[in-house]
Amino acid sequence: MELESKKCVPCQGGIPPLTLGEAQNYLKETPKWSLSETGDRLRCSFTFDDFVAALAFVNEVARVAEDEGHHPEITFGWGYANIEIYTHKIQGLHENDFILAAKIDGLR
Repeated sequence: MELESKKCVPCQGGIPPLTLGEAQNYLKETPKWSLSETGDRLRCSFTFDDFVAALAFVNEVARVAEDEGHHPEITFGWGYANIEIYTHKIQGLHENDFILAAKIDGLR
């Protein structure tokens, strides 16, 4: 099943985060994204023509994140938005992180 068509499932913790190999396999389905140096965060930078376009994108990301119940770290400013995703309860990556990344990719 394609990641974008899946729904994030609340993580209660108590499970191990994805291994680096597992995360790299999911990354094949979200090629715009990259793993952090330690492999426990998913990151992507987006560029825009101006501040208003960046803000509109961030608002759309917020809507999707709220619908999924999974909230990324977002920084943005004039012409850019940087997004970092990970599952706080397990301090690493989970399938949910890649589902959210795929849904964010669907906004562009």
